[in-house]
Amino acid sequence: MNRAVLVVYRPAAGRYLAQFRAVVAAAADLGVDTLVLLPADQPAPEAAGLPCHRADLDDPEAVRAAVAGIVAARPVERIFPLFEGDVLTAARCRRDHGIPGLDPEQALTFRDKNVMHRRATELGVPVARSCRPDTVGAVAEFAAEVGWPVVVKPYAGWACGDTHRVDSADDLARVWPLVADARHDYRVEEYVRGAEFHVDSLLRDGEVVFEQLSRYTYSVLEFRDEPGGTVSRKHDLAPAERRILAANAEILRGFGMRTGVAHVEFFLRDDDEVVFGEAAARAGGGSIVPAIEAGRGINLAGEWCRLELDPTHVPATVLGPETGTEYLCSDRYGRITAITTAEELRALDSVLDADVWKSVGDVLAPPTASNDVLGWYVCEGRDFDDVRARFKTIRDAFEVRTEPAGESPCG
Repeated sequence: MNRAVLVVYRPAAGRYLAQFRAVVAAAADLGVDTLVLLPADQPAPEAAGLPCHRADLDDPEAVRAAVAGIVAARPVERIFPLFEGDVLTAARCRRDHGIPGLDPEQALTFRDKNVMHRRATELGVPVARSCRPDTVGAVAEFAAEVGWPVVVKPYAGWACGDTHRVDSADDLARVWPLVADARHDYRVEEYVRGAEFHVDSLLRDGEVVFEQLSRYTYSVLEFRDEPGGTVSRKHDLAPAERRILAANAEILRGFGMRTGVAHVEFFLRDDDEVVFGEAAARAGGGSIVPAIEAGRGINLAGEWCRLELDPTHVPATVLGPETGTEYLCSDRYGRITAITTAEELRALDSVLDADVWKSVGDVLAPPTASNDVLGWYVCEGRDFDDVRARFKTIRDAFEVRTEPAGESPCG
């Protein structure tokens, strides 16, 4: 019987399709079979021909029971969760069956922001000041100490979902009823002012074998006002940027990652202090994976699989020019009557890749999370400012036309 790995895969989140295919291809190249654990009610034509199992992926005990059945029938060498919300459950499944990889203690450090920031502090990496929102008065006192705005966020959330930037006492009065009943699921942080960066890394046996520093072009907490963009920083790094890379390696080793993929966010204050934001034990979200694939020649998820299964593997990367990626957004809501296609975007100067997740007939509503967008594109340029200027040209070429959702197109 061939060696086998298990991929926990959510096909409805289409942004994981390329990662899924990359893991399957990497395993196949090494003579390893891929088993797939899917949601109970979602079709996955891309998994056709693979042994597929189903469970309610939002029920950890159902997942553990399903994995127990899978492992009883066939040994599994590794488990690859692609979605943030599956990282901790996958770790518990590894512990259940003695499968190498992140264990629950380590996974919790990547999932629980309370644990995450405490561990970063123990490692000597600065973090944003924070408090528990036990009462509305506690939040107000904290804001008086650190200054407005403050950020109220779930301690185990992702993609800025249910995250609130609170700018004043009046704003707190508006936000508090939204979180009060579930206050123990939240934390409050000071709003860190400065440039925002992320590092996307691959580790093997505790050593960083690939790292890509990138800088956001916007504030993550202001995604309703600006599209989400990020630009690589490959060339001529400033000393502060090199300190971000050093802090990233310290965080990943200190959080217990041995072999894996990680996405870690940092702030750089105006005085050049590096402040840790948060870390995830999975490939970067949105269009970060295709941006790195276009700019560096590797798919992070596929490389993670190769590193886990082949102890001699070294990622074969290219350097090339700076690359950037930006979400596609629109301030038009309602039923789409016309939209620029991915093919039309790819034909534009400097565009390396693009994907449009919406089509004619879909209904657009205001976004509720930082990844609630219409698609993405990747382009290249000389440096940060050049890529950002190209963003505007490409953004202006992307058009969406809509009509009220209650109407149907004529024809």
